Amino acid sequence: MIRKLIARVFSRGERAPRGAVPLAPRGPEVIGPARHNITPERLSTCARRTCDTLQQHGYRAFVVGGAVRDLLLGRAPKDYDVATDATPEQVHAVFRRSRIIGRRFRLVHVLCGADVVEVSTFRAPQAAGDDGADQQKDAHGRLLRDNVFGSQEEDALRRDFTVNALYYDPARSEVLDYCGGMRDLEGRVLRMIGDPTERYREDPVRMLRAVRLSAKLGLEIDAATRAPIPGLAGLLANVPRSRLFEEMLKLLLSGHAVACIERLRREGLDRDLLPFLEAHLAQSVAARFVMLALARTDERIRADKSISPGFLFAALLWHEVLGEWRAAQARGLAPVPAMHEAMDAVLTVQAEKLAVPRRYGADMKEVWLLQWRFEQRSGRRPWRVLEAEKFRAAYDFLLLRCDSGEVDPALGHWWTEFQEADDTRREAMLLRDETSPKKRRRRRRGPRADGVEDGVPTPDAGGEPGP
Repeated sequence: MIRKLIARVFSRGERAPRGAVPLAPRGPEVIGPARHNITPERLSTCARRTCDTLQQHGYRAFVVGGAVRDLLLGRAPKDYDVATDATPEQVHAVFRRSRIIGRRFRLVHVLCGADVVEVSTFRAPQAAGDDGADQQKDAHGRLLRDNVFGSQEEDALRRDFTVNALYYDPARSEVLDYCGGMRDLEGRVLRMIGDPTERYREDPVRMLRAVRLSAKLGLEIDAATRAPIPGLAGLLANVPRSRLFEEMLKLLLSGHAVACIERLRREGLDRDLLPFLEAHLAQSVAARFVMLALARTDERIRADKSISPGFLFAALLWHEVLGEWRAAQARGLAPVPAMHEAMDAVLTVQAEKLAVPRRYGADMKEVWLLQWRFEQRSGRRPWRVLEAEKFRAAYDFLLLRCDSGEVDPALGHWWTEFQEADDTRREAMLLRDETSPKKRRRRRRGPRADGVEDGVPTPDAGGEPGP
């Protein structure tokens, strides 16, 4: 109680930047069904059951965050979060199929069949002078641990953007809005709660989230929210590389990857994630290739088709690998060793910024290696290429290269026909390998009938007449 009182006093004394949402708790705006148009039936069964069960046990419980935002926009949420005044231990005691996870943020995963709902306890901002173990920051201001529990008002004010600080009560069919999120959603604005500079220092990943949400939802980033981003982009170097990869994957798989990459470049954030991308997007062929790969990924996601993260990162890094490969061959390395050297060099540099998991790295390498093998269209090599585990992904990659103007489209047409043809037609399609050494004839030992022995004419073999 004392901690909450101190937090209120100090937060009122701070002046928020112009355009920012002040960190001063206030009563919520209660939005009824006539305005929000959300019905309990639109929620997942697991989310509705989680809220109902917690409320039946005497706790407050609300669907919160991105799920409410998406429902208000007429979208189907991919996942659901629930916020409650119950502690993680109390939530775990209510649900038999649940588990407590996390150190930085202690959460509870409630399981309903194959569905999972993430339940968090209302959290409060750290009170001035409180350096307890439940909340810790590093030297740059990034939160390392945040398990200070508080009221719903405080929980709303410590969330990142106003459109994510909306709480929906399925029992009452009401949306509680503490930060003007409904107004911003209607005005198509993405606004940070509190001082943007401080909030980005607490969690630099919020800069990436701002880019992703603005591109995905078609929102304009508020001027005060956007202003600090270029100067704070370097803080991403302090974020664990595995977490950066997860956030980057969300961005690329948002269904709006093209818009996200364009906004990353506009805000100057791409250099801290994909160090090679900026240089290669300045080249027309490379830019066409990358944007075409992202556009087709967006199309597949919107059509609810499967996507390979390894394929996406292979496309983003391909032209750096291609440059290194050509350089290695110019130094005298054979194509395959040169490709291995190029792949390792690029992935090593990339890992310093954004760690691509090993399982994806293996897929990327096979797709890259097959690009050289596609050029080998003689002998039994094309049959072996068809048997490769990643043939389909590598073939799609080849078509992207053809469509972007990097390689002759005839190569793509050849492989399209070859994989669909019967064996007779395939044999006819094979190219003669002009580079392979001709087989040497086996020399006959002893004199032949024509008087030639081991390739040397004998005196009576019709050469110079004898004496």
